[in-house]
Amino acid sequence: MDVQPYSALKFEQHPDGLLEIILSNEGRLNSADRRMHRELAYVWRDIDASDTVRSVLIRGEGRGFSSGGDFELIEEMSQDFHALTRVWKEARDLVYNVINCSKPIVSAIHGPCVGAGLAVALLADVSIAAKNARILDGHTRLGVAAGDHAAIIWPLLCGLNKAKYYLLLNEPLSGEEAERIGLVSLCVEEEELVPKAFDVARKLANGSPTAVRWTKYALNNWLRLAGPTFDTSLALEFLGFTGPDVREGLASLREKRPPNFEEHAPL
Repeated sequence: MDVQPYSALKFEQHPDGLLEIILSNEGRLNSADRRMHRELAYVWRDIDASDTVRSVLIRGEGRGFSSGGDFELIEEMSQDFHALTRVWKEARDLVYNVINCSKPIVSAIHGPCVGAGLAVALLADVSIAAKNARILDGHTRLGVAAGDHAAIIWPLLCGLNKAKYYLLLNEPLSGEEAERIGLVSLCVEEEELVPKAFDVARKLANGSPTAVRWTKYALNNWLRLAGPTFDTSLALEFLGFTGPDVREGLASLREKRPPNFEEHAPL
């Protein structure tokens, strides 16, 4: 697979067709800036088309998986219509491209896992979290609807009531709690995380390609059925980027204070 077009993602090709992807944004807990967001959306097309990739392991570099959307990107989206529509298309394509990628994907989650990084982590075919993982959707705290991946997969993984609790209240989950409610496939000690993820990814790479990929395709029809729900949630999220609450949410996060959102909304 040609990795030349990518600069925000690191790649390591391992034996048996196992491709390791590392989210890397040094000093920013691998936050998804403009480059990384775009690369996370479209790398799955190249992986799907590659003759050399049989499975994928994705993880974050350093202290966490990803701290979510870069503040500068969020500010740009709230002020520039063209930036907003560009990122909307990338966010839509990210979810559908992961779902439609024929190669099995394993995520290894440690530390903070938020936003676009969380979308990939939970949409992976096998998600493995360390006990110290801190999974947080983050959207309602910012002042926008929980779009991205949340509406398409959280209710299927952990049930509607749990999904509402964590998404509406913006409550974080540990790796252990995420496994308990079914949000991730497996939880392990932090030192076991990467070895376990590699073990699973190697098993998938060495399995029957047709059996593994066709099973994934069939199972992901559950997600495709939820496509209209996802499209609605994403549209409402990005509508929120045109309103006042996201500006207050972003300011409060930067200033590390509670937000003071609008009291009235004509909904």
